[in-house]
Amino acid sequence: MKNNMNKAKKSQGMMGLYFKSLGEYISKNYLFLILFFVGLLTVSAVNFVKISTVQTIADFSLDDFEINQISDRTIIAQKDLPPDELDPISIEKGEKIIKKGFPITEEGYAKLKKMSASPLYIDYRAFANAELFLLLLAIMWYLLYTFIPFNRKIYVREPLLQIIFFLITYVIVAFCGKFQVFSSAYSVCIIIPVSLFVMLVTILYGNISAVLLSFVLSLGVLVASDCQVPTFIFALAASLTSAAIVRKIEKRLDLVFASIMLAVFNCVYMIIAHVMFNQAFYDLPKLLGGVAVNGFLSGILTLGLLTPLEIMLNTSSVFRLMELSDLNQPLMRKMLVQASGTYQHSLMVAQLSENACREIGANSLLARVGAYYHDIGKIEQSEYFVENQKGENKHDDLNPSLSRSIIKSHVRKGVEKAHQLHLPQAVIDIIAEHHGNSVIYYFYNEAKNIDDTLSPEEFSYSGNPPSTRESAVVMLADTIEAACRTLKSPSVPRLEAFITKLISDKIDHKQLDNCDLTFRDVSKIKEAFVQILAGYYHSRIEYPDQNEGEKADEKTADKSSEKAEKAEKPSKTES
Repeated sequence: MKNNMNKAKKSQGMMGLYFKSLGEYISKNYLFLILFFVGLLTVSAVNFVKISTVQTIADFSLDDFEINQISDRTIIAQKDLPPDELDPISIEKGEKIIKKGFPITEEGYAKLKKMSASPLYIDYRAFANAELFLLLLAIMWYLLYTFIPFNRKIYVREPLLQIIFFLITYVIVAFCGKFQVFSSAYSVCIIIPVSLFVMLVTILYGNISAVLLSFVLSLGVLVASDCQVPTFIFALAASLTSAAIVRKIEKRLDLVFASIMLAVFNCVYMIIAHVMFNQAFYDLPKLLGGVAVNGFLSGILTLGLLTPLEIMLNTSSVFRLMELSDLNQPLMRKMLVQASGTYQHSLMVAQLSENACREIGANSLLARVGAYYHDIGKIEQSEYFVENQKGENKHDDLNPSLSRSIIKSHVRKGVEKAHQLHLPQAVIDIIAEHHGNSVIYYFYNEAKNIDDTLSPEEFSYSGNPPSTRESAVVMLADTIEAACRTLKSPSVPRLEAFITKLISDKIDHKQLDNCDLTFRDVSKIKEAFVQILAGYYHSRIEYPDQNEGEKADEKTADKSSEKAEKAEKPSKTES
């Protein structure tokens, strides 16, 4: 009895944990769930309109029936259809229109035609089949979006854009296919915009999103075209090719060359489809011209639509990041004049971040741009930060609490300025997270001497720890670049030891808990930092005529610097 009670309690406890986890998941992802649900309802409405206007009976096209053909199925009328001026034939509910095993009469065929053309007769079986396909596609799409490691933040506007692209593609294929000119499985390929949409997503959000969208759009084309396999294969091949062509372009002009390449590939895929499915070649020249124009216009339209979408979606596309990496930007020139120390510091952090991100396979261009702009909040009060000070320290005459407020404010001001400049959200996140919620130890220790009841949280930055690998790398580069300036005669072993300690401190203080960095990544980052800094703080070259006295002075300096490092304290002003 007790065992049964214990099992029941254990089962209830597990169910409670399950529902709690489910509740937490829903509260965290409710926007995505609502978005996919609304998207499914919208495409279902489109599907209903498509089914209600297509000539199908019991999930079979009217083209499947002919007069005097032996019927392989029985079709019974589901509702009454009264005669009208255009068609005097009447149909009664429950009437057998054609019978399995019997030839189709002229009257039966006329009734089939009336049923298929009537707006009152909706083929619910065909609608249900398409709905089940779309439901499975939506579930698959959501699960993939949830579990694929994108290694970056996913904002709602990204799946929203993809759902809009899916709806446009579905509508074009479903309704334009009703016209005679696009009625075949091959001619409809001329108007499918999958290449355009995949190219845009590749540039705006990267390869993984583009590949996912390629499969989803192609499956949508499959159901919209009434399961025409050639159309599906062409759409999948064209979309994957589009993603591959534009994944590494760095200039907008490259899209023109990408358009030409895509036009050629589309022609190749059309020829292959004709060969695979044993189609006649008499209409092939027209089809080749159509799909070539489709491919070329996809690249040109991508070039035209990219800038508005970059602005509306606030994305960090390669083109936008390349523009922001130009040091002749007005804000960077202003930083050079008003905060030259911060400017030089930002350049060094950018170099460290870019090299480290390249080693771990992260977005090195995003890290470089984020490092350029991570300290823009210091420009207005540059004299309060140590890299810009020349002798006098403004904090000597200030209360530690006031100094803390000034130091903390540069993050908030940086985020505000970034929003004013409409910087990409990924860059804004780096600005907001480059100090995480770490403690400003120097002023905290000074304030503790005055009031020992103070808590570390009162002297902590108000941001969140880095949520992406690029943001974490910029944080580490920012800390290490500033701290390494305090080293005297930095050698490679001493740099390695010092950088290892600084990174370990960030790990111990849980500043890297929210990002996807692995221990292997951290090791590669450290090696990249050491390599760059060792080259920057290069050792003095010993010339043959260098006297022993100079060598002795260097040994003495090394010993002094070692003693200084042991007694090293946090810098009075944080970078």
